Amino acid sequence: MTARIPTRDEAWALLNEFNRNESLIKHALAVEGVMRHMAEKAGANPDEWGLIGLVHDLDYEQFPEQHCQKTRALLDERGWPPEYVRAIMSHGWGLCTDVEPKTPLEKTLYAVDELVGFVTACALVRPSKSVMDMDAKSVQKKWKQKSFAAGVNREVIEKGAALMGVELKVLIEEVIAGMRKIAPMIGM
Repeated sequence: MTARIPTRDEAWALLNEFNRNESLIKHALAVEGVMRHMAEKAGANPDEWGLIGLVHDLDYEQFPEQHCQKTRALLDERGWPPEYVRAIMSHGWGLCTDVEPKTPLEKTLYAVDELVGFVTACALVRPSKSVMDMDAKSVQKKWKQKSFAAGVNREVIEKGAALMGVELKVLIEEVIAGMRKIAPMIGM
């Protein structure tokens, strides 16, 4: 099968074919929004970065023990471009794959995936339950509380920021900015 760039509608349908959990779908939308934001900042293609962000956890709900590996198979079966598949695989580097993030897109996805989850957790404990009135300082306060959002791998986020060559605070600010652009869609 020849690689063909999927449409956003096709990616959305695929995500919903394999995911029913509202939190996972909102996470996918949040990562998509942040990736689009980061692509714009980098002068890259927001549609490409967004699609990859949208389906990065495609297999997580139904195949958690095969995370990333099953996504590779599903996307290969559907003829997704190899560079898209590789980028998605790279977000699991050191956790469930050995695909090291090399391109700016891959490094960004690796860095922002876990951070989107952390920022979401921070927003949900705010009185407003929103990213609209949140700043990096409040996220950094929660960062220091190891018991807060304990499932978030802070090492991956720090490693991702280093790969991108940005300070953690700057990365947090950009993730918040990206999430603000889609806040109504993700209920934040």
